Formats: sequence, structure tokens, C-alpha cells
Amino acid sequence: MASITSSLKAGFLSFIIMFLVSCSSADPNIISKTDILHLHLGGEPTYLNPVLSTDSPSSSVEGLVFSGLFRINSDMELEPDLVESYDVNEEGIHYTFRLKRDVTWHDGIPFTAHDVKFTFDVILDPKTNTVRRSNFVLNGTAVQFNVIDDYTIEAILPQPFAPFLIRMAMGILPKHLLEGEDINKADFNRAPVGTGPYKFQSWQPAQYVQLERNDHYYMGKPKTKLIVMKIVPDANTALLALEKGEIDEAGIPAKDFSRYSTKPFLNVHRYYDLVYTYMGFNLKHPFFSDSKVRRAIAHAINKDSIVSGVLKGFGVKADIPASPVLWSYPDNEDIPKFAYNPSFAKELLKEAGFKVNPKTQLFEKDGKPFSFKIITNKGNKDREKVAQIIQRFLAEIGVEVHIQLMEWSSFIKVINAKKSPKDYDAVILGWSLGLDPDSYSIWHSSQYPEGFNFVGYLNPEVDVLLERGRTTTGKEQRKEIYKELYQHIAQDVPYLFLYFPESIIGINKRVEGLSRPGPAGLMNPIENVYLVD
Repeated sequence: MASITSSLKAGFLSFIIMFLVSCSSADPNIISKTDILHLHLGGEPTYLNPVLSTDSPSSSVEGLVFSGLFRINSDMELEPDLVESYDVNEEGIHYTFRLKRDVTWHDGIPFTAHDVKFTFDVILDPKTNTVRRSNFVLNGTAVQFNVIDDYTIEAILPQPFAPFLIRMAMGILPKHLLEGEDINKADFNRAPVGTGPYKFQSWQPAQYVQLERNDHYYMGKPKTKLIVMKIVPDANTALLALEKGEIDEAGIPAKDFSRYSTKPFLNVHRYYDLVYTYMGFNLKHPFFSDSKVRRAIAHAINKDSIVSGVLKGFGVKADIPASPVLWSYPDNEDIPKFAYNPSFAKELLKEAGFKVNPKTQLFEKDGKPFSFKIITNKGNKDREKVAQIIQRFLAEIGVEVHIQLMEWSSFIKVINAKKSPKDYDAVILGWSLGLDPDSYSIWHSSQYPEGFNFVGYLNPEVDVLLERGRTTTGKEQRKEIYKELYQHIAQDVPYLFLYFPESIIGINKRVEGLSRPGPAGLMNPIENVYLVD
């Protein structure tokens, strides 16, 4: 009966809030327009559990509900969050973390070191469906977490691990609510309890996720009472919602920059993010298993045309999986590139055993035409345009491309399916990079088919470099390792790296307390953001 009552209360509160948002006559003593921040979610979340989720919409919500031992500040620096202080020994393998003592979970239960150990034990449990296990297993040996007392925990690593503290920035789970539960199926995943600045209130699928202020937040009470995260997968619909005042922020397509930069109710911000867009090949596909075919595709596509046609110049070409704004980015002359050369692309296909069918003018091999399908998420207009441009370029050399636009939830299920081979030919998607260049979970062979290596990239030399890169601590040494890693990946073409877009974000002028524009976002920390009339 208690759970039914809670659900009714949550539903009633959701109704009241949405009613007040839509009515200008709302009593300001109850709630006012300046109490509610409306954010944009580009898709439906999958899980609201940082151990399980793999998608951006879920992460956007989790970042407000959960806290980690560390966090990334607006200057893209790592700083303590749930940690008060910490020590590490000279070998870099024994960490001692002393935790803040004034932290409570959203249900009022004190946060302790037992929650931290529980979280990482869950990640290391083979029964947990998580892609984060590789962050805490080094060369086959797991990091050991030991509780010293209620507010002290130690981590013993089998060897040095350069990105360890960054990996400790992930959200911590409450032991008292999840112990003994099947984490993969727990009700918690749709109604989470965290220690972050905002508490979960409700989730209406295909509509919104609603959060309320955590008045007992250990970093200080947030200035905004409520956050409604409206789920709007279609970019054009999101822009319309921004114009109507239904949401307070949204990404602005490059083609619309001039129009929206002069809107009197908007502040428009531009900055380079740690995001790149790519076309990933299913390397189990009979044609794409040949790197010569993938290189032919790379030479057949003019990336300058994509940057100018889709981004209108608000971005730069990508050739490797590393952002030019990070320290690990190699010198330009060390980066392999595939110049636009359709004639050479045709020659490579012929070398790979393809011939042109004189009737269809399509390349074919063993009687099968070179025809494949690109999938991407419906509503992302830039990715849809990229797919169309690629389709046109490949048609010019005799390769047929079909495009399938999928709802986000269905799209994620296809690429995250825990089977081999996966049910797609090629995918257009993007990665948001972290501060550290460690990309083990994306490229290491052990991460297929259940990790982020959903293209099935298997290269023993790359595996070795990935392992060396994460266990070497010197920055210059690591930079050399990653330069060699990027060269291997670029030559193998598991992805066709396309571009790094410049982020263009429109924010209603009623939103204040923003941080400096940059990869860490404009609302970092969220507790400083407030609204004015």
C-alpha cells in the first residue's frame, strides 16, 4: 500500500507542476515560473543507474541525481566530490579515501564507505550487465576495495592505473536499497535515490523526467527548486519548444546559427566539446571485414563537404578518436589521413575482389552487390544529413546505401545487443570523450560483443597499446603510446572518423548562474543556476 500511495503522490505532484507551468495565473506562493528549469533530453533514458546505463539521456539525468567520489569542474579539472581528502602511495597502487561525513541519501539515510564498496563490488560482479567493469580490472586482476571505517575506504590496485581517479567520478549507489536485489532488473533503475543536488520525482516515458531540489545537498542547497527534463528526440521540435519557452536550452543546428543568435530572448554560446561523429562499420559484415574495403569507403567520402554542408563550417574534420583540445592529441603530421580520391577508392575495391556489374553499375563480389544499410537515430538532423551525403558519395563510385532512421531506444538495443554478429551494417553515431585518453572500453577486443566495442574491432597490437596506455603514468610517455595507438586505429578504419562539431547552445536569458562555455557544460555546477523573470 505504501508504494501505491507514493506513486499516487508522485503522479499528483507531476500533474500540479505541469498545470502550474502552463497557467500564468499560478499562485507564486506555491510555485512560480522562476522555480522550474526546463532542460532538453534528446532521447528516452534507458536506465537511471550509472552502473548500467550507456546512453547520453540517461547520463544527463544521473549527473543531477548521483554523486561520485570526484567530479569534473567547469575548468575541466578533477576535484573531490564525496571525498574529503585522499592519499596514494609512491607506487600509485594504494589509495586511501576519507569521505565527507555530512552526506545523506535522498531518503535521509547517511552515506558511508559501505556504499562505495557496494557500488564497485556490483560493477565487478560478472552477473551485472555493465560496460564499466574494465575500468576496475587491470590485466585480469580486479581492484580491491576495503572499508577501513564508516568514512574511510581503501583501493588496492594490481598495478598503476593512470585514469583511476577519473573513473572514480562515476555515481555511487545506495547499499541499503539495492543489497540483495537483482541490479539489472531493480525498480530502482526507474526511480533512483542518490546523493546529488536533485532528487528524482517522476518519469513519464516519451514526455519528461522530473527532479526536485535536494535541500540537504552537502555542497549547498541548489538555487532552483525543480527541473523538468523534457524528452524531445527531434531537433526541429526542440527548437520550436525553445522558441515557445517550453524548454530553456537546446542545441542549435549550424544552419540556424544566424537566425537564433539574434533572438532577443536567447543567449547563444559556442564552444568545442569533446565529441566526435563517426560512421562505424560492423566488422563481422562479409564486406567490411576487409580493411581494404573500409579504406576504399574512406577515400570515397569528402569530409570537407560534410563539414561545410552539415556544420556550415562550425567544426573540424576528425581523423582519429581524440579531440584536438586534449593533451593527448598528437602532432598533425603523425596522423594518418585518407584524402578524397574516388578513383583510388574504386581501385581498392577492385583489389579487394569487387567488379562492376555492367547492368547495374554497382560493384559486386561473388554475385552479391555492394549494398548496405546505415542506421542512425531518428530526430538527429545532422546525422540524417551525414547519412544522405555519404549515400550520395558512395553512389558515385558504385556502392548502394540505404538509410534507416530508428527511435533511440530501438537504436541502442541494436548496437548494444550482447551477441555476435550484431544486426546492422554500419552506424552513424558520436562519442563524448573524457579527460583521459584511456579508451580501453571502446577498442579493446575483450569489450566485444558486450562492451562499447560494438563494431567488433580486434587487433592484438592495439590491445597491447591500450593496456600500456592505462598503466603508464608519465604524461609524455602516455602521449607517445596513444600516438601509436591512433595510428593503428586510423589505418585499420574500424570507424570512418568524420568531424568534431562546434557546440552551439541556445539558453533562455532567464537562466543565470551559468559557468564559462566549454566541454564541461554551461550549467556546471548545477546548484549555482537560477532563474529570473
